[in-house]
Amino acid sequence: MTQASKFKVVNIATSSEDPKSSILLIYTGGTFGMVYDEEGALAPFNFSLVLEKIPELHKLDLKLTVISFPEPVDSSNINVEQWKDMASILKDNYHQYDGFVILHGTDTMAYSASAISFMLKGVNKPIIFTGAQIPIGATRSDARENLITALEIASERNGDHAMVTEVCLYFNYYLLKGNRAQKIRSSNFAAFESENYPYLAESGVEIVYNESFLKKYKEEELKYSPELDPDVAILKIFPNISPAVVKGILNIEGLKGVILESYGSGNTMNYDWFNELLEGAVNRGIVILNVSQCIGGSVIQGRYETSKKLTEIGVISGLDITTEAAVAKMMHLLGTEKSTEQVKKKLSIPIRGEMTI
Repeated sequence: MTQASKFKVVNIATSSEDPKSSILLIYTGGTFGMVYDEEGALAPFNFSLVLEKIPELHKLDLKLTVISFPEPVDSSNINVEQWKDMASILKDNYHQYDGFVILHGTDTMAYSASAISFMLKGVNKPIIFTGAQIPIGATRSDARENLITALEIASERNGDHAMVTEVCLYFNYYLLKGNRAQKIRSSNFAAFESENYPYLAESGVEIVYNESFLKKYKEEELKYSPELDPDVAILKIFPNISPAVVKGILNIEGLKGVILESYGSGNTMNYDWFNELLEGAVNRGIVILNVSQCIGGSVIQGRYETSKKLTEIGVISGLDITTEAAVAKMMHLLGTEKSTEQVKKKLSIPIRGEMTI
């Protein structure tokens, strides 16, 4: 274990002397790791005691190591520094383990899964995000099933290689491609969906893999890119949005990129003032990526008159990318590419399977 000492490391004993797989479990925080204290309030629990809460882990034929953030982070507080911590842990320990499971709060899990997919190129092992809607300390918690199945998927082999070879998100019986997932429900165990990409696996009596859509194993060297530029904003349009609002966002000091959340298949208001503000931003070097407010479907700029002008201005079509993946991808490209033209070029094409051409 080469990660900095600020992270706590615990080795978990299993029932097997010769486990079939070694898994690193990374605990960042979130609802998953909460228990009720003596006063009945939810509080983070010592994750080294995970076997007390999920004794079934003893029965898994795994070598399991837990590494915890020094202080659990509510996913609403996740930022680029935590993304760098996660990516650094994965990079430092990549060759020591067969797979990785990251326990994370649900609110920003899709953002984090997307970010890690861009920060780590050449992944050919499972990196699976999971969490829970109900704390592990609650009787009806979904934490147990989500963790146990995520660990099983992370340890699954397909011949000489891992069955799953990319960043994914497992929740409520389904394995999703990490940078295609979105949280769409807050009060349901089925919190996540992947409207524009099929499920990678479904857990039932057996775990059934959708092998046609799994990323194929490829012998690659892992490349770590921690550079992220957070100077991006989301501009979500709505009926009667004012020029002052749009101008205020596009004139944020230091702004380099904007995710434009448009209607339907990429449509916006065809007002002169709106197009002029967008064109002015593009001319100042701000990169604008058009994504749909809909959870399914694709941006098709020019399909209607209301989006034709966007292409002329220089707004980039995000096709079927999610807002979560768009934010992470833009931060990544702005942080790693040397020119605005290269950023624009790579935003328009898939680089980690995050969009379909």
